[in-house]
Amino acid sequence: MSEQNIPVRRGPRGSRTPRKTSKWTYVLVLLMFLFVCFSYYAYQIVYTANVENKGEPVYVLIPNGATYEQAMDSIDAKKVVIDRLSLRFMAKLMDYPELVKPGRYELKDGLTNYRLIAKLRSGDQDPVKLTYTNVRLKKDLAQKLSTFISASPAEIDSLLNSPSFTKQLGFDTTTILTMFIPNTYEMYWTTSAPDMMKRMKKEYDNFWTEERKAKAQDVGLSQKEVSILASIVQAEQSVHADERPRIAGVYLNRLERNMPLQADPTVVFATGDFTIRRVLNVHLRTPSPYNTYLNKGLPPGPINLPSITSINAVLNPEEHEYLYFCAKEDFSGYHAFAVTEAEHRRNAQRFHAAMNQRNIMR
Repeated sequence: MSEQNIPVRRGPRGSRTPRKTSKWTYVLVLLMFLFVCFSYYAYQIVYTANVENKGEPVYVLIPNGATYEQAMDSIDAKKVVIDRLSLRFMAKLMDYPELVKPGRYELKDGLTNYRLIAKLRSGDQDPVKLTYTNVRLKKDLAQKLSTFISASPAEIDSLLNSPSFTKQLGFDTTTILTMFIPNTYEMYWTTSAPDMMKRMKKEYDNFWTEERKAKAQDVGLSQKEVSILASIVQAEQSVHADERPRIAGVYLNRLERNMPLQADPTVVFATGDFTIRRVLNVHLRTPSPYNTYLNKGLPPGPINLPSITSINAVLNPEEHEYLYFCAKEDFSGYHAFAVTEAEHRRNAQRFHAAMNQRNIMR
């Protein structure tokens, strides 16, 4: 029979019968669909931004010895991760549970899971900007510094009061505060208390250039004494920095003449009552090596952490003959200066009258 005479099998109405689709075709389509879905989800997990902090800087602190769960809980607590489950999935893929490192890490807006976990597992922490101002006592400094590094206030305070440790740095437990030059320093949160102190000593040495050392010698003071006097100058004039060189000149004149400094801020420091606004005779009798009404020369240590501006005021004092000054009666924050005690007494009477008028007792 020739090929042309082979009958064609047709359906009920003469149509051709379609071939049945193989079940493997369905399986293949399903697998392709699942592959696309998985690939898309995998892409989302790895490359899609998963941190949203609305532009506000957010940091997570992971302490030394923290477990994986503790680290992830710390991140969750910041409430900036969009999909926490995908973050944990990526963490497991990248073996982060075995590679947790302490530190302070910024959770930047737009971070992907991959970039965030890579940052955490490598220990690529972000430095903290360490600053300290308005400090009078060692315990206050310890408290402030502890907010920037993982060391506790007690650890830092212990070093500040350790004769052996402060001696290693070239200070004693009284002058150690002169080592801290107020500025902004970058440091890692995981820095230990001893390392932080050594870093401050390095910054102190960098600050005291040969030029500054020469100027200290010119005014007849050691580096520590410059800072001690600068702390008094700053306490006397905390508002108008432009007047500090003149005040520094007054105190240097008194030191040169072996006159007691008679600085009211040292009396306030001696009493320990920093709410005092008006120094009275009862305060002047406070027994303390810091009371410059009872003791000639400089006190044994600073009464605050003087700024660089105050230190420079002592190193570059205004040359004049003034030996006295008191606050002006207009309460502008400036002072009236005098060469003679009689002139100073008249200035003081005007200021006290103004205080009485305003009923300022303390």
